[in-house]
Amino acid sequence: MGVYEDLQRRGLIAQTTDEEQIRELVNSGKAVFYIGFDPTADSLHVGHFMALSLMKRLQMAGNKPIALLGGGTGMIGDPSGKTDMRKMLTKEDIEHNCECFKKQMSRFIDFSDDKALLVNNADWLLDLNYVALLREVGACFSVNRMLTAECYKQRMERGLSFLEFNYMIMQSYDFYSLYQRYGCNLQFGGDDQWSNMLGGTELIRRKLGKDSHAMTINLLLNSEGKKMGKTEKGAVWLDPEKTSPFDFFQYWRNVSDSDVIKCLKMLTFVPIGEIEAMEGWQGSELNKAKEILAFELTKLVHGEEEAQKALEGARALFSSKADTDNMPSSEISSADLPDGKIGLIDLLFLVKLVPSKAEARRLIQQGGISVNDEKITDVKAEITAERFSEGFIVIKKGKKVFHKVKYND
Repeated sequence: MGVYEDLQRRGLIAQTTDEEQIRELVNSGKAVFYIGFDPTADSLHVGHFMALSLMKRLQMAGNKPIALLGGGTGMIGDPSGKTDMRKMLTKEDIEHNCECFKKQMSRFIDFSDDKALLVNNADWLLDLNYVALLREVGACFSVNRMLTAECYKQRMERGLSFLEFNYMIMQSYDFYSLYQRYGCNLQFGGDDQWSNMLGGTELIRRKLGKDSHAMTINLLLNSEGKKMGKTEKGAVWLDPEKTSPFDFFQYWRNVSDSDVIKCLKMLTFVPIGEIEAMEGWQGSELNKAKEILAFELTKLVHGEEEAQKALEGARALFSSKADTDNMPSSEISSADLPDGKIGLIDLLFLVKLVPSKAEARRLIQQGGISVNDEKITDVKAEITAERFSEGFIVIKKGKKVFHKVKYND
């Protein structure tokens, strides 16, 4: 079975420009392919995870990845999948974010010995002459056709800026430039990028008279049709300073029963035959599948040692043991406890277990908060300094969120 067939069995492939040509390219290791990453934050997140895994799979099959950092397109902002215009970033912000991306990508992609390339489209986009671009590239695009693209249609009612309208041309120009500079013959991306990717293949055909190809992968959606990778705290980041290895592990350990097999197929490197054998699992067996999913993904992002620590910490929590070494934690001091005490609502908000005090009140009233295994339903409850006799307390939110609060007198 070739890598293309493996991608099919894992449910990754959405749309292709020419399935047989792409199958031949990737199975023979002749694809020089790229995936773009716009540096809109200082860390990659779960939304990027499938693209990174795809690059790793294809590189293992002998193909050459190009990771394209959007130092230029990031100055515009992709309207795809957005109902409002993205916040505009400064050039300094974008350069900083690009540096952060480089470090994280190296966990997935082998950049040694020219096995992969890391390039930045700022190198060719920022110095473009506007009039020359209009004449050489703009003439290749039909406005009528562009407006039929899904990424634009969904924004027309809310308002689409001319700045964002240019994004398709910029992304198309990326493919055109990569084809000329590095012989890049294939572009991959999320299924919401299809229109932009077709623009690139058409530009190469019209300007160079050459064939190039594009393939989209299915978006990672949960059983409710929503993008995965969001929690109450926000995005699930790959940076351990933004999302701890334990929290990252717990996110995947807590996916719904209906999503676990799909996530194993689309994200992990567990052999597809082993995953397909799990499709009939129920009850405790599904919990085992979730544990495998969480461990494999945490190992990919944070290394095997951190994955093992997260696994042991999670097992200890679920078995009600007192092992808190690998639990997410916060520190407070005597300054946070005026008169030697603090309201539980205030404490929950202080350590960021809730987004608001109103949410803290609701959780307490509904019996969703425990302190050191004691359920507390009194919204006026206070936590005194004496409760920290062991130097910390453990707060449990709901059934699956545990948080260690350390106290420094």
